[in-house]
Amino acid sequence: MIGTAQAQFLAQIGLKDSIYSELLKETRVFYVQVPENFDSNKKYPTAYILDGEILLSALSVTQSFYSGGFLPDMILIGISNHENRNRDLTPSVVEPSYAPNGGAAAFTEFLSSELIPYVEANYPVTTYKTLIGHSYGGLFAINTLLNQPDLFVNYLAIDPSLDWDDQLMLKQAKEVFESKSLNGKSLYISLNGQLHMQKPEMTLEDVMQDESEFTLFAKSNMAFAELCRANSQTNLDFDWEFFPKDLHGTIPLPSLRNGLISIFKWFQMERVELFNIPETPTEDLIELINYRAKKLEAHFGYEVAPYPEDLVNMSGYMSMDRGQMDKAKMFFEQGIHYFPNSANMYDSMADYYVANDDLESALTYVKKAFEISGSDYHKGRLEEIQLKIN
Repeated sequence: MIGTAQAQFLAQIGLKDSIYSELLKETRVFYVQVPENFDSNKKYPTAYILDGEILLSALSVTQSFYSGGFLPDMILIGISNHENRNRDLTPSVVEPSYAPNGGAAAFTEFLSSELIPYVEANYPVTTYKTLIGHSYGGLFAINTLLNQPDLFVNYLAIDPSLDWDDQLMLKQAKEVFESKSLNGKSLYISLNGQLHMQKPEMTLEDVMQDESEFTLFAKSNMAFAELCRANSQTNLDFDWEFFPKDLHGTIPLPSLRNGLISIFKWFQMERVELFNIPETPTEDLIELINYRAKKLEAHFGYEVAPYPEDLVNMSGYMSMDRGQMDKAKMFFEQGIHYFPNSANMYDSMADYYVANDDLESALTYVKKAFEISGSDYHKGRLEEIQLKIN
């Protein structure tokens, strides 16, 4: 009965994979989630999330709702930290302790020399990477930023445990911020609303004046944020957010949403309304498309389609419906340029030429669509146009 119920679940998150770590001398499990509109011909940036067996589902839902207009499509890697969590995520040995700790350097080496190379060799991913962690995972994310900043581009530290080892990260940050440039790196930090372990009425304004150990977690977080703000010369793209209605256990979900939108604010579409205004000159649209393409390439480090294929294709047909044929052709040409393996874009360009009574050109594009798809639809359309020409 239970097996039948499991087979009827609406969704399953994350394909399970694992590698044996020679460094850690143990097998490490992780989960891989691809975007909803996954295209095996494309490569995607990645987001690695610690405690993946718990948090990957929340990250996947966030990606699903906000991809396209707010976030890029990404392949999500959920790293399991079910075993040896304290050991792997904490940057220094603190005694006495109920569990081994202080192994963050070894775990970072595992990520850089074993897990990430394995992912990049076996999955269609680019080298653009984001690291996400909560609590000790957030502590690990900040430790990685300070000690190996080039391992990831973006760091999302959700309610990080910056009180660890007498605020070790604050001490390291003061030295790093004075000597290193973090240009091109982004850091988002969040703080939960339980500022005092015994006084729920405690406010942000009161925390820094409180000298008890019950506010050390919040004080460490706020002090680190102030340190980031005070050292603008590092060129670190920094954002901090307080969630007064959330606790340590509930803050991951809103932090994932707001944090990713903050980190990828440059990805959000600009002036997209111009696509819908008939009076927008074609030259202005080309300029907008080129601007966005260059902007995305500057951030990612490689060429990226400036808009989703569906939006470009729909804009072409919308222009045709309005009788704006030059504009329609421009959209279809842009679609073919940025999606050269899309049979649909070549088929759309064929529609454009059919509408302009140029069957020879239409035939050329349907032939290309058929070469890509091999589908019965494109084969039938090829025969239909050939009959009309003959």
